[in-house]
Amino acid sequence: MRVCALCSVCVVRAGLGSGLFSLRRSFSSLPALCARKRSSEYSCVDSELYSSLVRAVVSTRTSAQTPESIESEDARLFGAVVRSKPKQAPKKTLKNPCPLLNEAKSSVRSQYEEEAMTRIALRRNSDQPALPSVTKILQKTMSASQLFYLERWKRRKIAELGEEGFREYSMNLFKHGKLFHAAIEAALTQETSPKEDVDCLEDMTGYLQSIGHVLEDVTGVRAIESVVEHQSLKYLGIMDCVAMYRGSLCVIDWKTSEKPKPFLHNTYDNPLQVAAYIGALNSDNNYNYQVENGLIVVAYKDGSPAHSHRLNAEQVTQYWEKWLFRLEEYKEKDV
Repeated sequence: MRVCALCSVCVVRAGLGSGLFSLRRSFSSLPALCARKRSSEYSCVDSELYSSLVRAVVSTRTSAQTPESIESEDARLFGAVVRSKPKQAPKKTLKNPCPLLNEAKSSVRSQYEEEAMTRIALRRNSDQPALPSVTKILQKTMSASQLFYLERWKRRKIAELGEEGFREYSMNLFKHGKLFHAAIEAALTQETSPKEDVDCLEDMTGYLQSIGHVLEDVTGVRAIESVVEHQSLKYLGIMDCVAMYRGSLCVIDWKTSEKPKPFLHNTYDNPLQVAAYIGALNSDNNYNYQVENGLIVVAYKDGSPAHSHRLNAEQVTQYWEKWLFRLEEYKEKDV
């Protein structure tokens, strides 16, 4: 039977006799058990005096402080908060600024005059170093994010098609691009193509249907698949087309895409490419006119209406400045 050594009543009720009373007395005489309870530090506080404060604190469920009261209290203790504006990165300046328009050429108004169509082929001169192309410059100066998404797309395609399948897919893209431009050229110039070319162009039916509504507004073709070279900045490119579009002379860039590109930002570096062509055309003495506007047309194989993105003179000027920065970056890397 268990015995409660601290309680004499338990011993008596258990009928264990007087022999255990000495055990009770020995336990009760221990110093730890007989020590007095320490008095509370708040025993001398007048509880009646602070009873209303205690009730107020206990009765509320939410803090009496609010963000406004905390801010006000901080302002009294430490002074008003000084909110400084984040530092902005210094604006980059061009080392070699170059105007978009050529003062030595005739006024832009001359662009409305009818002239013969120009088609200048690319010729490499072995005696002189080759000039970099617009496409190469843009590829070599891609941002880290652009390179990341491009590499991710490539990995996904390789995982889907395999290495050999991806190479074949890339070759087909290049082939379709050439056929697409040939089909547009035939539609704009009304020139007949050889029979073997006609058979290949049948694959372009969907693309031509896609851009049909755009071609209706294209008139006065001035150049097709023609090389332009910037005389002072030393780069070149091949323009797809220069023609009138809804009353304005434009450098037109024809694109194909597997995905819809309804907004200008979906075309990535294409606006810079068009601006680079415009600047080179204005500098090139092979063309006696100037251009201020651009047009990017994105066609789809399924025949759905193409998206056309028009660049006015102000936009072209903005993208021309961005192109100049990319050109300077390329030259710094190429040194």
